[in-house]
Amino acid sequence: MGRLFGFVGLVAALAVGMYIYSKQLQSTSGAVGANNPKAAVNITGVRADLIAIAQAERGYYATEGKYGSLDELISSHSITINRQRPPYSYEVETGGGGFRVVATRSTDDGSGTPAQMSVDDNMAFNESQ
Repeated sequence: MGRLFGFVGLVAALAVGMYIYSKQLQSTSGAVGANNPKAAVNITGVRADLIAIAQAERGYYATEGKYGSLDELISSHSITINRQRPPYSYEVETGGGGFRVVATRSTDDGSGTPAQMSVDDNMAFNESQ
């Protein structure tokens, strides 16, 4: 019975994630880097990765009863995403009953892309220059 609820929770989380992802894609067209197609594609890819990692984190919680580190998500095959999408690298912060997936830019390529992007357990996005 517990597995059924875990599976239903995972499906619900995936549905919410896809809805948020579609809204993020709609807002990307006018976002930073719109004059630089390569930067716009990269930002879209990073956001998609963040959503996928956050969804994997929710699934990991449903099966393991705790949030996992990026290494745990990778080793459990919860995600197949690389640890980075240059110039961004990913990390997962857990604690206080929640998580935050962070993408940090290693270099400033002058494209105006955010220095850091993150998504939390509520699937709320944040960006900082």
